[in-house]
Amino acid sequence: MTYDIFLALVAFAFVSTITPGPNNTMLVASGANFGFRRSLFHMAGISIGFPVMIALVGFGLMQVFDAFPILDRILRIVSLAYLIWLAWKIASAAPKLPDMPETAGAPLTFLQAAAFQWVNPKAWTMATYSIVQFATDDAGGRSTFAVIIVALVYAVVSFPCISAWVALGQEMRRFLTSPARLRGFNWTMAVLLILSLYPVIWPDGWAAGPQF
Repeated sequence: MTYDIFLALVAFAFVSTITPGPNNTMLVASGANFGFRRSLFHMAGISIGFPVMIALVGFGLMQVFDAFPILDRILRIVSLAYLIWLAWKIASAAPKLPDMPETAGAPLTFLQAAAFQWVNPKAWTMATYSIVQFATDDAGGRSTFAVIIVALVYAVVSFPCISAWVALGQEMRRFLTSPARLRGFNWTMAVLLILSLYPVIWPDGWAAGPQF
């Protein structure tokens, strides 16, 4: 991997992880409902789980989907069902007011956040695009070293980017000072999460533009 390609990779990783998408929508909701500290495991699950996913894709996981096309349909169905369930969980959350010590729910755990990457259609788009663009040579081959570099770049770049979204959610707590406002905020986040389902619903959804 040349220096120019590396810089392009870093830039793409930053842009794709700082822009809105399912992960960041959920992180804003987590920051608003639970605060920054209680969302740390959620953030860690994303910043570690997604690079692991990239590495597995780079090491040949997509060949399994090419060999068994039914897996693509199954993944779409699972993604659709799980994202709808998460949207309902956000919408139906009953957080207490920010000046109260604890909330009624709980943020995603490390394992839940890491597992979510596998049913996040935009994470799949980002993983496959990054491997094809930055870890594949002109002959179609992939360097193990390049795959690892791509995964490590995302591990380093993603955490500060997603932290900004949690911090934004936490700052919004000062305005969410009534149950009605909290309820409205959670429903808005749920709707935004549902809107992110278009890559699953549309036939060529996996080719949608990369967002996190």
